[in-house]
Amino acid sequence: MTTVTFCNLGSSDYPLSHSTTQTGIINIEHLGVQYRLVEALRDVTCPVEPGRLTGIIGPNGAGKSTLMKAMLGLVSPTSGTAVYQGKPLMEQLDRVAYVPQRSQIDWTYPATVWDVVLMGRVRKTGWFRRFSTVSRRVAADALERVGMSEYRNRPIGQLSGGQQQRVFLAKALTEEAEIFCFDEPMAGIDKKTEAVVFGILHELADAGKMVLVVHHDLGEAVTNFDDLILLNRELIARGSRQEVLTGDNLQRAYGGQVVFFSEAA
Repeated sequence: MTTVTFCNLGSSDYPLSHSTTQTGIINIEHLGVQYRLVEALRDVTCPVEPGRLTGIIGPNGAGKSTLMKAMLGLVSPTSGTAVYQGKPLMEQLDRVAYVPQRSQIDWTYPATVWDVVLMGRVRKTGWFRRFSTVSRRVAADALERVGMSEYRNRPIGQLSGGQQQRVFLAKALTEEAEIFCFDEPMAGIDKKTEAVVFGILHELADAGKMVLVVHHDLGEAVTNFDDLILLNRELIARGSRQEVLTGDNLQRAYGGQVVFFSEAA
């Protein structure tokens, strides 16, 4: 089990932009990934736009998480890249806040809720330096925003799945990034937490941030996304919900009979 979220993707001594509007898009260009003899992702090309909540959907094994990790350089692409403002995204990780799947986190790690949320301020502060009053205020505000202030001294391993997800969302918020990437944040959480998480993701998108979410099902929650990227190892469709969730596209992605939530129902 890896402890990927108790460190930052990138570090930098210079401050990030706090503009509420971001220019440019992420261009995913011919991205492919192969694990030994298995082709996990094939020639995916599509944009991800700022100011939109974008979901990556598809059946199990479709390459959803692989696409996100390849964009960030967490797995090595065999072809292609993701480009942001003229440079590979994997070379600009100081602009990214990434939250992996809960299954990738070591919940026995001896850290409190407050410790985890403050970790989001490391690249602003620098390693082995004291957190400033500003950083502590940002962390406290993030905990308040996700409704977890009263748990700040609780060991992270003693929380429920939904509470843990809220804490890692708070950590992402403290990073004050331009691009937010979440890998299955809705898996195993209650409806109340799901509503809180989606509410904050929409706020980030409305502020002009890039928000990309790997999502695991086609239930009612899929209606929260502005745009969708539908995969089955290759790109099936990309666009608005209405453009992507057509019978033909779902047949190509899932095959056979697939049941999904219909806004028209």
